Amino acid sequence: MTTKVLKTPSEYEAALREVQRLAALDPAAGTREADELEVLALLVSDYEAKHFPIDDPDPVDAIRFRMEQMGLAQQDLVPYIGSKSKVSEVLSRKRRLSLPMVRALSEGLGIPARVLVQEPPKPDVSDAEWRRFPIREMAARGYFGMGLKSSSLKASAPTLLADFLAVDSRPAHAFRKQSQHVRTNHASFDSYALHAWTVRIIRLAKAHKLKTAYRPGLIDAAFMQQVARLSWSSQGPTLAKEFLEQHGISVVVERHLPKTYLDGAALWADKDHPVIGMTLRYDRLDNFWFCLMHELAHLQLHLADAAAAYYDDLAKLEDVDDREAEADATAREALVPHSAWEASAVRHVRSPDAVKLLAKQLHVHSAVVAGRVRFESKDYTVLGSMLGSGTVQQLFPEYRGGVGEQE
Repeated sequence: MTTKVLKTPSEYEAALREVQRLAALDPAAGTREADELEVLALLVSDYEAKHFPIDDPDPVDAIRFRMEQMGLAQQDLVPYIGSKSKVSEVLSRKRRLSLPMVRALSEGLGIPARVLVQEPPKPDVSDAEWRRFPIREMAARGYFGMGLKSSSLKASAPTLLADFLAVDSRPAHAFRKQSQHVRTNHASFDSYALHAWTVRIIRLAKAHKLKTAYRPGLIDAAFMQQVARLSWSSQGPTLAKEFLEQHGISVVVERHLPKTYLDGAALWADKDHPVIGMTLRYDRLDNFWFCLMHELAHLQLHLADAAAAYYDDLAKLEDVDDREAEADATAREALVPHSAWEASAVRHVRSPDAVKLLAKQLHVHSAVVAGRVRFESKDYTVLGSMLGSGTVQQLFPEYRGGVGEQE
């Protein structure tokens, strides 16, 4: 067992590998392996403190960093934290580290105790800034938990908001710099309400653990057409949600906040966890399917950067940037391929029978084709009875109140 101070990168790497090997053995206290693990962990920590001088990380970030360094999975933390459920709760920031956990993690993984006992950082929300969030609406919808009395809301709002926003490390002012990815033309657009909705979506996505990890490169034209064909069923929207979650993509349905003018969004909950948010503000099948495919297109084409996010008011059809135009075109092609559209009689005969014929050929819902006819003709008075109005929200028990557009 080495007891000398680590001086070179090669010595550091060798010691780190040995820490990983010994940690996997989970040696009993008092054994030679346990003593060696403790000494090596201290030497590694000392080396890192001298050669990587940075501010102390958040406790959970520090644990995740060490897991990545040592190639550890969540189950490898059970000896230090106590059970699989406790590990999950700690890593999702739902449980604070106890002193026994701190000691075990410090000794076993070499994470300095001073890092593990820190209070998790909260977003920097100034007094003037927190007042701009739609606090009462957020409270009414359960953003801060249920049973909160309105009489106590004013005094507790800054703390409640800071705790709520802690899931997203970006401060509010940094979030608003992403406005280039917000598709809307409303002068009254509220970026603070959009920030709150985003954090709500991320929280809900993280709370619903997916069994399958997302594989980059998964989404292509064939994958999108496979999703589109689920529209044939009357339960298509819920089938699509289940299908995407089986492939590591969370789909979260959450009613929009006032002045966000939002239909859907594509973003990341974590670097490997993509999320599609759907507001269902227009309770129609044609809108649901186009919005879903539009956000899938963003995931395929535009979300290489894990900090990126796209927010879409799909009532804004004109003067969109190149990325939005590309997502629009990709969504239309997945739902009704150009070749099929060009060969169809529905281009010239805008009748229910022609709509149903093309829908049957493509194995998609007739609402999808009816929506395409209305878009291409720019005549939004035709085929209204075929759009599946009033049939989407009722499929999602998690949908929280509100019908139609209520800005």
